Amino acid sequence: MTGIDSVQLKEVIVHKVGNPTRGEELKLSANALTLNDEIVGKLLTKYFLGSFNENEQYHFTHISDVALNEVYTYCAEIFDNPASFAAQSALLAHFLYTKSTHVKVKEGEFYVAHFAEVPFGTEYVQAIGLFKSENKETFLKVFPHGQSMEVIHEEGININKLDKGCLIFKKDRETGYVACVVDATNKQQETQYWIKDFLQVEPYADSYHHTNNYLSLCKNFITKEYPEKFEVAKSDQIDLLNKSMDYFKTNENFTMESFAQEVMHHEEVVDSFMEYKRNYESSKNITIDDEFAIHVSAVKQQQKSYKTVLKLDKNFHIYIHGRRDLMERGVDEMSGKYYYKLYFDEES
Repeated sequence: MTGIDSVQLKEVIVHKVGNPTRGEELKLSANALTLNDEIVGKLLTKYFLGSFNENEQYHFTHISDVALNEVYTYCAEIFDNPASFAAQSALLAHFLYTKSTHVKVKEGEFYVAHFAEVPFGTEYVQAIGLFKSENKETFLKVFPHGQSMEVIHEEGININKLDKGCLIFKKDRETGYVACVVDATNKQQETQYWIKDFLQVEPYADSYHHTNNYLSLCKNFITKEYPEKFEVAKSDQIDLLNKSMDYFKTNENFTMESFAQEVMHHEEVVDSFMEYKRNYESSKNITIDDEFAIHVSAVKQQQKSYKTVLKLDKNFHIYIHGRRDLMERGVDEMSGKYYYKLYFDEES
């Protein structure tokens, strides 16, 4: 998240939340932290807010009425009555404890924070942050001892790695607020208790999420389904990845019809892709429109995960940026080894 220098950390309290199935306890703090040290306050703010992507926006949901969503209700009470901060944070911790029953859920510190002056578009708003640290790292501490130096090890939290977080902006209360979410651990389907069971949030069906989901869909199809259904070389997979990314980088709007014509070409590949899309939507419990405005930030974010490197044994890496027609693949009859021919005009 950018522009956090203006953010004011008004209050933060820490509770210990274990896994009840392992007999671990819920330990509640009676009071908020004393934030007298300005440096500690800034470090906490960086740790809490630095990992969020403000373009990925979610909202609270409930099967019948969003007012029955526990996290939504407790946060709304904090917004309405800041004096209830400690009491509502305890309710949030207790609710998280009841949802931490999966065998892979780790014990950790659960932070509830109240912020002011948080950037939201062109405004600055209040926000509530919910964070959980599950992983500890070992640090070496060097200190003077008489006329020498000594080294000891300590366990602590890496402030550059937020495990789980949710930032709830005081916006659009009627539709479940606007929230950003981080879940860097327990990404397996069965252990997504943070998003599905505790927060109960869903992404907004906007251009960012449509763009992001479609690019994820394309990458998964090309790298997993495409080589299983059709006989294709790795270089052809990379070529299709490049064409998919180029489509999103050079067009303002996405339509499935134009994407099929410009990228997929073959009818049987399009049919396989559409079948994969239906299964993908069902497994992820999402719906991706076949027409939407392409979001530039989502394209930039996804471009980092589009791998266009062809690895040949442990000897060569070929970076393919386009022009698949300038590559030729074959088999040497004498050695039985595969080869590539690359055609180019100049080298640098």
